[in-house]
Amino acid sequence: QVQLVESGGGLVQVGGSLRLSCAASGRTFSIYNMGWFRQAPGKEREDVAGIRRGDGSTYYADSVKGRFTISRDNAKDTVYLQMNSLKPEDAAVYYCAASTGTGTPRYVAYNDWGQGTQVTVSS
Repeated sequence: QVQLVESGGGLVQVGGSLRLSCAASGRTFSIYNMGWFRQAPGKEREDVAGIRRGDGSTYYADSVKGRFTISRDNAKDTVYLQMNSLKPEDAAVYYCAASTGTGTPRYVAYNDWGQGTQVTVSS
């Protein structure tokens, strides 16, 4: 099993930036893909971005392309989500997830989830 802890959420103004971090522990050797998801009040959870730990290939939802960047530091078992040009619709609880699936980060099943970190965007 993998444990995931997110950090870096907070309150930011429209147009501002935040960097989220997700630190993994436990059976990290089993992780092939990691992803970021978000859920706003009254809405379903949606995928945001994903990254394959091996070759660093990435996936982004259309709504965040060009504004968000996912990256990883395998030595630290940590994944980051740099969020720029934040919009009110980006406000949500952001969750980190890990997958043992070897496919592309967009389509694998995510097995382990963090507790989430709140991102609030004020206008």
